Amino acid sequence: MQQLAGVDAAFLHLEMPQMPMHVGALHLFELPTDYAGNYLDDLRAHIAGRLALLPPLRRRLETMPLNLANPVWVDAKPDLEKHIVCISLPAGSGLAALEQQVALLHPQLLDRGLPLWKFFVFEGLAPGPQGQRHVGVYTQLHHAAVDGKAAVALAGVILDLGANPRAIKLPKRQARHTEPGQSELLRLALTQEWQQLVQLVRALPSTAGTLTAMALQKAVDTAAETLSGWRASGTKKASPAVNNFGLAPHTRLNQSLSAERSFSTVSLPLAELNEIRRRHGASLNDALLFICAGALRRLFAKHGPLPRKSLVAAVPASMRASGDDQANTQATMTLVSLGTHLARPARRLAHLLAASRAMKNQLGQVKSLMPADYPSLGIPWLLQAGALLYGRAQLAERLPCLANLVISNVPGSPSPLYLAGARMLCNYPASIVVHGLALNITVQTYADSLDIGLMACARALPETAELASFIEAAFEEFRGLPGVKTGARAAGKAGGS
Repeated sequence: MQQLAGVDAAFLHLEMPQMPMHVGALHLFELPTDYAGNYLDDLRAHIAGRLALLPPLRRRLETMPLNLANPVWVDAKPDLEKHIVCISLPAGSGLAALEQQVALLHPQLLDRGLPLWKFFVFEGLAPGPQGQRHVGVYTQLHHAAVDGKAAVALAGVILDLGANPRAIKLPKRQARHTEPGQSELLRLALTQEWQQLVQLVRALPSTAGTLTAMALQKAVDTAAETLSGWRASGTKKASPAVNNFGLAPHTRLNQSLSAERSFSTVSLPLAELNEIRRRHGASLNDALLFICAGALRRLFAKHGPLPRKSLVAAVPASMRASGDDQANTQATMTLVSLGTHLARPARRLAHLLAASRAMKNQLGQVKSLMPADYPSLGIPWLLQAGALLYGRAQLAERLPCLANLVISNVPGSPSPLYLAGARMLCNYPASIVVHGLALNITVQTYADSLDIGLMACARALPETAELASFIEAAFEEFRGLPGVKTGARAAGKAGGS
């Protein structure tokens, strides 16, 4: 029995029919040429054989008395006939049909009386170019149980590197836990509350020191920028500093959500993208942000209005220590100005690289200020009421916004992977949208490609398929940009890239 940490539990408290809080992915698999079995049965048997190594799939929620504090995870045996189900599509269906199914299924809330996950197997897909049989799988995992990197670690247990599933060494049999009583739950809640309160009090001196250092550094940076501007005036136009923390322009993405979704996918060649971004001294994440910025500029330029101020992306950043694969959420959110107000691609890229450097510097300073857990007495009531009020009062349309959308990059496997003997061809993430941020672009590297999933509120942005085509166009734009000279790249790195 384990009480949920504050960040994990927040995904439960904020969940509502218009705002489901599970993450997932759409996968396309290719079955072996001589396969003659039933993939649904084989997948259930495959998962059953590895359940002992998959704690997030073997636990359910138990609510605290009167919902006073965060719930706890308790052991539960999943019924795989309920958790892994089959959907038959019309014969010859393709990727567009799978995307439509994900758009229909993603808004459906997971049953909180069961372990918080579900797999959908899609039959009836068109065969591959050589007649290979294809099958689709859409996975759902609640964000209260895993974040992006924890989901990748989970996939590392479920998936194999070859068509023949590897031998699994199961742990020693553990003693079964009894269902906790109300008094035991209440005692656990009070104990956890006291421990978290003590930890917060102990952290106050170092937090105050960090905030003071950040304020002093900001004053020094501002003075340096002002002095640099004075020196540059009269010689050439000074480049303005990039500020990631101003208010974002209000767009149709910044509205309250409906219960309908639009979902589309696109893939980019990873090796070529890496070769291009190295020419510009950019990271893979920088390249992704630049391509998304170009696509968004095209979308808003066509359908209007294109904001005169740059769009701002909320970019999740992992807080995990190296080697930490716990099945929980350890991430925070940063802000990056995308430069969508700049028509020239070269200027937009320079703007974005400067914004990315500023974000990394700021993230390094505030990491120690972001607790993953905190006292939760009364928090379920407050968060649930606040989320309900925010949606019903349509405050997203009335309040200033800090960001316009979410763009997330999750590292994946560099090698082809297999599930129950079937080879994975693609891995498109399907993530969360929230009130005020109606578009989520999540990317995962897989083998030789960058697989991108576009999840949006269908009322705010029904044109996700068009946005996917604009991502391809923005990639071509990136490909055509002349690379920076070696000396300029070295100077940029010396300046804090």
